[in-house]
Amino acid sequence: MNLKIAVLPGDGIGPEVILQAKKALYAVGVVYEHDFIFEEALIGAVAIDKTGTSLPEQTLNLCLNTDAVLFGAIGDPKYDSDSTLKNRPEDGLLKLRKGLGLYANIRPLKPFKGLLDVSPLKREIVEGVDFVIYRELTAGIYFGEKKLNESETIASDLCEYTEEEITRIAHLAFQSAQKRRKKLTLVDMANVLETSRLWRKVVTKISADYPEVSLDYLLADNAAKQIISNPKQFDVVLTSNLFGDLLSDEASVITGSIGVLASASLGEKNALFEPVHGSYPHAKGRNIANPFAAILSAAMLLDYFGLNEEAKKIYEGVEKAIEYNVVTLDLNPDSKFGTNEIGEFISNFILNKDDLMYFNNDNVHLGQSTIV
Repeated sequence: MNLKIAVLPGDGIGPEVILQAKKALYAVGVVYEHDFIFEEALIGAVAIDKTGTSLPEQTLNLCLNTDAVLFGAIGDPKYDSDSTLKNRPEDGLLKLRKGLGLYANIRPLKPFKGLLDVSPLKREIVEGVDFVIYRELTAGIYFGEKKLNESETIASDLCEYTEEEITRIAHLAFQSAQKRRKKLTLVDMANVLETSRLWRKVVTKISADYPEVSLDYLLADNAAKQIISNPKQFDVVLTSNLFGDLLSDEASVITGSIGVLASASLGEKNALFEPVHGSYPHAKGRNIANPFAAILSAAMLLDYFGLNEEAKKIYEGVEKAIEYNVVTLDLNPDSKFGTNEIGEFISNFILNKDDLMYFNNDNVHLGQSTIV
C-alpha cells in the first residue's frame, strides 16, 4: 500500500515524539513492503512565528490532499500570558478540525499490563479496563459565538448543537459498541443544559436502530467520579466536545500517564491521528518526552486503513518496550532511557521481532543502538 501522510509536528515536544512515530511507520514499511510518503507542514506557535498565522493555507491544503494526517502537539507558553491575542496556537488545531470536517474524536482507554502498577489508582480498579470515548469535535462551546463587553467585565461562550451534528457521531459510537461489548453510555448535563437535552433526545431515537446495544445515561459530574471509581463499567462513552475533552484527559490516570494515550479524529473524507498529551514545553529538546502515544497514534492510522497486522506489530513493540522497562521518566523515575532510544527500540523490534540481542542496555543509554 502507498500512503501519503501529512506530518504536522507542531510545538514543544511534538517534533520529538512524531519522529519516533515516523520511525515505527518506516520499519513497518520495510517489513510489510508499504510505501509511506511523509510531507511536513507548519501549525501552531511555530507557524505563527514563521507565517503570522496558526494554520497557514498551505498546511490546510496539504492535509486536504493527503491520505491521513499525523499530528504532534500544539501550544507555547509565550502565547498564554496575553489575553488580548487574537491568534493563538490552539486556534490552528480548531481550524484544522473544522477545515477537515473531523467531527469525531476517538480515544481508547486500555491499560498495558506492564503499567498497571504505575497508575495512581489501585490495581484492582484499573486491571481489565477497556473502553473508548467518542467525543464530538467540531461543534459545541469551543466553536460557538464568543462575546466580551467593551469594559471586559462580562464574557460569554455560546454552546450550540444541531441534530445532524449529534446524529453523525452517535451512529459511529453505536457501530463501535456493536463490535465491542454492546453497551453505550451517553454523558451529558441534561438536568441543566438544553443542548444536553437535545443530545438525549437524538441519541435515544437513534438507539432504536441498534436494539442489541444497551444505552444508559450519566450526568457529566457523576461520570467524572465513575471513571475513577469504577471504570470497568464502561464500554463506549459518547459525549459532547467540552465534556469529552475533560473526561478523556481525566481518564488518562487509568493508564498511568497521559503519555501513552493515542487518538483518532475522523470525518467523512479525512482522518487525523495524534497523541492526547499537549506540547509539554518544559521537556522540549531534553529527550524525556514519552513517545508511546505518538507511536500508538501511528498504529491507529494503520488500523484505519485496514493494516491490522501492521498495527498489531506496533502495539507489540510498545508492549515489549514496557516489558524491558525501556520507558521514559513519567513511567519509571529511575529510567535511563529517553524519547529517541524508545523509538529506536520499537523500530528495531518491528524490523527483527525474533532477535532482541541487538538491544544492549549500556549502548542504548549512550545512544549507540541501531538507528532506523
